[in-house]
Amino acid sequence: MAHAYTPGLTVTQKTRLRWRRVLPIAGEVLVRVGDRVHARDVVARTYMPGDITPLNLANLLSVAPADVPDCMLKKQGDRVEVGEPLARTKGIFGFFKTEYRSKVAGTIESISNVTGQVILRGEPSPVEVLAYVTGRVVEEIPNEGVVIEAHVAYVQGIFGIGGETFGTIRMACQRHDKELSAEKITEDMRGCVIVGGARMTGQAVRRAIDVGAAAVVSGGLDDQDLREILGYDLGVAITGSERIGVTLVITEGFGEIAMAERTFQLLASHEGAEASVNGATQIRAGVVRPEIVIALDETASAETTAPTVSADRLDVGTPVRIIRDPYFGQIGTVAELPPEPQVLESESKARVLHVRLESGETLVVPRANVEIIGG
Repeated sequence: MAHAYTPGLTVTQKTRLRWRRVLPIAGEVLVRVGDRVHARDVVARTYMPGDITPLNLANLLSVAPADVPDCMLKKQGDRVEVGEPLARTKGIFGFFKTEYRSKVAGTIESISNVTGQVILRGEPSPVEVLAYVTGRVVEEIPNEGVVIEAHVAYVQGIFGIGGETFGTIRMACQRHDKELSAEKITEDMRGCVIVGGARMTGQAVRRAIDVGAAAVVSGGLDDQDLREILGYDLGVAITGSERIGVTLVITEGFGEIAMAERTFQLLASHEGAEASVNGATQIRAGVVRPEIVIALDETASAETTAPTVSADRLDVGTPVRIIRDPYFGQIGTVAELPPEPQVLESESKARVLHVRLESGETLVVPRANVEIIGG
């Protein structure tokens, strides 16, 4: 009998992990090594340059470009407010002067006597990086950010949308195999991380958005519901930048599928605790999983254990999910494990397996494209 081993999703009650939190451009780091930070704390800050507004004052004032500098009422580096006079012609014998009042606020970045243009730079936009997890700073990256180490309970999902968010865990379902429907989501779940059981319905997601929930976590999601929520077909190469009003994480796959019982019990055991959630997903090179992170107190963290991964022996009858295109998120069982490598559509050779879906259809996929579904 041919056997194989494949990793699944990390689900653990206690572990120690590190997160790298960095700015997109150089800035100021606000914490130091050894500092304890909370998930919502700002650890680094910078400012993105403001938008530029080009003004062709030669045309606006009807003067030659070379005369623009003499018409300026402000010099390079000066601040200009909306409605404030920016330039004025000398007129004829002191009369018939033409004045231009700025329509935008900003700082004069340049004045050209060649083109007659003045460039206004708008207000810089602040960019802040939050700690994301409650833990301790173990490394400072000068002018960029920090590395934070935390003792946490940790759950990875198979797919998610939306970025980082925070909230208190609230259980909406009492069993891991119960569907998360709209009526299970109540007004007092505002700002919470709502945990369902099996499939989250499209109506439930819309209800969560209406009540202002931070995130929704459940076993599955119908791809048609996802399409309707987003308003477009979502490619599965990378997600996380969606702005629908809530972050979604599915822990098992697409369709009617229950959350793994141990995942459900882990989340239920932390009901009322603050969680950090990130729906960002990448299934190609450099795999990124959506995650739910629950910080543990110092006492609990003293008993930290290594992360447990839903890894096991892959055999005929083993339940698996497909984690690569074109069948991403499909659930089935192993029907056959051919021992010899086979030629794929890409003309490369790889060891494959046959996956029998619930519909009865059998797919042939590379073994690297599946993971075992933990119980």
